[in-house]
Amino acid sequence: MSEYQYYEFQAIDRPLTKDELEQVRALSSRARISATHFVNEYHYGNFRGDERKLMEQMYDAHLYFANWGSRRLMLRLPTALLPAHSAEPYCAEDALTCWTRKGHLLLDFSYDAEDGAEWDFETSFTLASFTTLRTELAAGDLRPLYLAWLSALTRWELEEDVEEDEYTSTVEPPVPAGLARLTGPQQALADFLRIDPHLLTAAARASGAAPSQSIDKDALTAWIRALPPHEKDTLLLNAALGTAPQPGPVLLARHRAASRDTAEPSTASRRRSAAELLDAAHEVRSEHTRLQEQARTQARRAEQRARESHLDRLAENTEQAWQDIAHLIGQKQPGPYDNAVTLLKDLRELHDRADTPEEFARRLHDLREQHRAKSSLMRRLTNAGLTAR
Repeated sequence: MSEYQYYEFQAIDRPLTKDELEQVRALSSRARISATHFVNEYHYGNFRGDERKLMEQMYDAHLYFANWGSRRLMLRLPTALLPAHSAEPYCAEDALTCWTRKGHLLLDFSYDAEDGAEWDFETSFTLASFTTLRTELAAGDLRPLYLAWLSALTRWELEEDVEEDEYTSTVEPPVPAGLARLTGPQQALADFLRIDPHLLTAAARASGAAPSQSIDKDALTAWIRALPPHEKDTLLLNAALGTAPQPGPVLLARHRAASRDTAEPSTASRRRSAAELLDAAHEVRSEHTRLQEQARTQARRAEQRARESHLDRLAENTEQAWQDIAHLIGQKQPGPYDNAVTLLKDLRELHDRADTPEEFARRLHDLREQHRAKSSLMRRLTNAGLTAR
């Protein structure tokens, strides 16, 4: 199997400078590069750049995946939008790491396949599926971070050297609202990190409804009006000079945080242990399996009822069915031959049900003798098991 690696970077808050573009172009002669985008695919060799440094210095989002199963998504946000202390409780080894650099928080989501699974050539990703996660995180929606922790637990469950008391002593991080109804980018992240859907369903039981992201314009106006004048001047100056991200997302994030702080506090649900979550996921999986089997049984019964009804109608005039078969064979075409074979199989089942298989065998023998020169028909009859008994 040949090697395949995909690298994509995107600058969102500001385009790269001329000097930065020259640095990036020096890393690859075949990549598609612009002031806001970098895309390259490798079928041999490796990317010469340092993804971590590029994210720290230039880009706001990065996507990587390889055909041996490794996957990585990195996002960069101003710490004014998402402080490190909000993300740290969700960090887990080999699933999510975070650090700060020059006023930014960097999030590194990763997945490394260890099961040696064969590469799915239909699987591919683009960074556009994930960039909206930055906006969601900036608005205080921490579901993407909790998903990373669930991904770590999904993989942890498969490890063989984990003591049972470790599952009992490990407690989940704060459960964000809205886990039962993920956004499109969040579902894409769950798929990207290969989270067990049954574990996600179990985790969502302790998650309330997602808060509305609609903006109360009057409340926002009043809050902005109350900001100190020097703070407004600084925001406008930075926006004019391009020395900081646009103030809109920062202001919205601060307003939402202030609104949450002044709202009536809700009763926090008890944190569950990893063992409790895995047990709950097992229950969800078992119930899902039971419902699937129940649905299959109902489908089989419905199919059998439809089959019996069809045979009942056929039994009302079997002579007409034999005439229809003769007419179909007389057309001397593949399609009618196939339809004739299907009808013959129905008649065989009908005669078996009526305990008259000898009559069907006799008429089938006569039919084969009459049309034995039709090799295409004979081949179809033999393949269908419609031979003389």
